[in-house]
Amino acid sequence: MAALMPSRLLGIEDLPGAMRLSILQCFLVFTWALPSALLPVQALRILGSAQSVSLFFFGVGFAGLFGVLATPWIIHVLGRSITLWLGMTCLAIASFCLSVEDAAFLFIGAAARAVGYMVIDVVFEVVVMEVIPRRAMARFEVARVFFIGIGLIVGPWLGVRLSLDFGDWSTYGIVGSVAAGLCLYILYSGLLNRGRSAKSRPVPPSALRFSIRYLRQPRLRLAWLLCFGRAGWWTMYFIYVPIYCVETGLGEELGGLILSLASFALLAVPLWGRLGRLISIRVLLGLGFLTTGIITMCVAAMAAPWAAVGLLLLAAACASTLDAVGNALFLRAARPLERAEMASVFFTYREAAQLIPPGVLGALLSFFTLPAVFVASGAGMAALTWFTRYVPRRF
Repeated sequence: MAALMPSRLLGIEDLPGAMRLSILQCFLVFTWALPSALLPVQALRILGSAQSVSLFFFGVGFAGLFGVLATPWIIHVLGRSITLWLGMTCLAIASFCLSVEDAAFLFIGAAARAVGYMVIDVVFEVVVMEVIPRRAMARFEVARVFFIGIGLIVGPWLGVRLSLDFGDWSTYGIVGSVAAGLCLYILYSGLLNRGRSAKSRPVPPSALRFSIRYLRQPRLRLAWLLCFGRAGWWTMYFIYVPIYCVETGLGEELGGLILSLASFALLAVPLWGRLGRLISIRVLLGLGFLTTGIITMCVAAMAAPWAAVGLLLLAAACASTLDAVGNALFLRAARPLERAEMASVFFTYREAAQLIPPGVLGALLSFFTLPAVFVASGAGMAALTWFTRYVPRRF
């Protein structure tokens, strides 16, 4: 009976498998979050400037984009199980390379991390769409984001702390171990056996063909744009907040701590989900984009680093309203027979968010100082408020 309490509190007690998938998502995000505050600082230490770090993440974004677009074809040719093994292997390679203090190893490791994480995530999202009914996706997203918040709270600070106490190898060693355990569980739990395997289809999926079909569907385009905006802001946050802390003298550990504290707001997503049902998801998204954008722009005006940190944490709390909706817009709109293909196109928003913001912000840093990053990111979030008016009223 006690085991049912979290499911009941999150509103998913009537969805078989939802709790297990949410917990698995927590571990998957933890593997990404553990080095999230460490990697920008490590890149700054090796490459020497915030602009170089921007260009570094811009290049890594291309690798992740290739991974997410190639995953449907890999699933078709090799099947889901081998695809998952490939993702796990990439994360193992990443863990080794990122433990070496060298620019070339840094890039190879970060690129392998991006590809491995995206390959595993695409496979996982296909499983989610087969287990969770379409009409229950919004409720499931609230529960999933809650557990994502747990992974994000624990990961960033712990990764930096382990690095300071034992060295970078300890953080990346845990990443490889947790990722291996997660993938092995998925492989032998029977989750991959649900639904029809993509490998059984006679025609290999074409990323270009399904990209065109994706772009012809307005609701899928809207889902991509809004999720890109949300993810792009978090990309800025996870790259430049640790750098800001180092450059203003607050220190590496505080940078990781701020990322962890910012993620505490994700634990409020069940409340945001209920609020969204009261005032509509469209209004919730509009308020989230607008308030996050305005507060982020105000960070640039703060001369005192601690005041800026307070605003950054407040902006993260506002951004958590967007995370309460998560990927539900896409999950509701995707057609069952195109799940893997549409998911591969949709999840390019994550890699685009890893690619475009560092590129644009890196160009800005050629002419301006670090506060310009917060002005540009905030303005972009505020501008996306306009597009929330196209979210269906009944969603």
